[in-house]
Order: sequence, then C-alpha cells, then structure tokens
Amino acid sequence: MSSYTLNDYFVTPKQLDAALKKNVHSKISTAPKLIPLCASWFLPTDSRNGYDTFKQSRIPHARFFDLDAVKDPDSPYPHMLPSAQDFAKAMGQLGIRRDDDVVVYDSKELGIFSAPRVAWTLRVFGHPNVHVLNNFRLWVDQGYPVEEGEPTLAEPAEYTGAELDRSQVVAFDEVREIAKEQGKEGAEEVQILDARSKGRFDGTDPEPREGLSSGHIPHSISVPISDLLDPDSKELLTPNNLKKVLESKGVDPAKPIISSCGTGVTAAIVDAALWQAGYPAEKRRLYDGSWTEWAQRVTPSESLIRKNE
Repeated sequence: MSSYTLNDYFVTPKQLDAALKKNVHSKISTAPKLIPLCASWFLPTDSRNGYDTFKQSRIPHARFFDLDAVKDPDSPYPHMLPSAQDFAKAMGQLGIRRDDDVVVYDSKELGIFSAPRVAWTLRVFGHPNVHVLNNFRLWVDQGYPVEEGEPTLAEPAEYTGAELDRSQVVAFDEVREIAKEQGKEGAEEVQILDARSKGRFDGTDPEPREGLSSGHIPHSISVPISDLLDPDSKELLTPNNLKKVLESKGVDPAKPIISSCGTGVTAAIVDAALWQAGYPAEKRRLYDGSWTEWAQRVTPSESLIRKNE
C-alpha cells in the first residue's frame, strides 16, 4: 500500500510535494511508487523541444513521456493512439508499473498544454491512478525542488494489463456521419468542441502544419484552451469557473460531447475541463485524429470544412 494519498485528478504543487516526501525511492522496494511524468511538447511552429525543457528543469525523479514517439507508427497523422502492446512497452521502458501513481505535468513555459493528453492516454489504456499537476509553472514559482541535466535512466519494469477503452475515442467515419446529419430532423444532437484558437476555427489564421486548411467541422463549438486557463499562471480554472465558461458556450451536459483540436493533444484539455466541471464520463469522447485528419480526409464536394470569414 502507498503511504501517500492523491484523491483529485488535478493536484496542486503543495499536494504533490507532500505526497512525494512520503514516496518510496528505493530500487528494492516493491511498493507502488509516485512518479512525476513530464509530458512537455510544443507545436511544430515552436523552436523549443520537450525533452530539452525536461533536461533544463524538472521535478526530481521525473520521467519523460515523448508524445511524438508513443503513437501509432503506421498512421499518417501525428498523435494517433499506439497499440496496447506499444503503450505497455513504453511504460515499462520508463520504469512505470500498472500499480504506480503517475502525476503528469507540462513545461513551465506553457503551464497546461500536453499533459492532459498524456494523462488521458494513460486513462484510456486503463492505468488506475493518474493525475495532472496544476501546474509546473507554479511548482517552480513557489520554490519546490527541481533538478537539471541528463536524467538517470529508470530501471525497466514490466507493465501489464493495458487495454484500450474504445468507448472514450471516436474515429473519423463516425465524426463525418455526425457532421453530415447534424441539424436534420430526427438526428441526435452531438456537440463537437474545438480547442484550437478562434482564428484557426474561423479560418482566418493558418494551421501550424503547412498546406492544411483552417476552418472547422460543421456545427462545432469553439472552446479555445485559452478560455479554460488562467491568463497569468496558465492553471486550469476552478471547476465552478470551468462550468461557467462551458455554459456560456451552450455546452449541454445531457448531450453527447466530442472534444477535438489540431492533432488530439489539446482536445484532452477540453475533456479534462468537462470532467472537472461535472460533465458525465459516458457523454464524453475524444476525436483522436482531430483537425489534421479531418482537413486531409474530407472532400470538397462534402462541404465539411466551414469558415467564418
């Protein structure tokens, strides 16, 4: 049994620090460990690199999860989920076992960005104890310990029991059918929430991937991640404030919801916000391919790319 308790999905620096002080660091111990997992990732238009930021400043004993590596290697889209076998292999290489508690965190620069996607990935493969730090910027600013330089490689572990929960994921064909049927008499109303910036959603700003049209899926709702984060600390807002933001955009907890974004990364911020605001799990799914897949696969004749120009 662990000697610490983290009950909330989003945890504060104070809560994480207190738990880490009770964590077992001994290599010979078989007790579940509390493992900070850095998920730093930047858009392709950003010159910064996630692993470099990890080396520059990280929580002691943290491991690094590479979003660009732990994915489906056969997909043409950037961040499609890996197989359960590949996921388990990656977790084992990081020295993470199924009974370990994992706290995922982002870069200090971005606050909350890619960590919810990595946390969602762990959850969708059935990892029981997953949390997100809210956030590493505050961890640093509040004076909690950090280390730098080349990390010590983790002792490999055997990760067992990974299985993809497909009920949390939605694929292109279903989203296309939903988009075609929205607004028709008798069709179920499914809310598609888009985490990209308003300019990309409206089609007035370019996508970060060259040659990709901007715009949005018909009948989708713009929920930029900037609306869900504190503008200064980049923390995820409180549950009550998240609920107010979502309600102001007309998001109905009684209707099915699909979260999307550019490549399925920041869509997980929207999903996390829905969870924190009390929107039921059985109503929420994430479109893994998101806009990068959508804009490449729909045909002009379908008129499934809309712009608010």
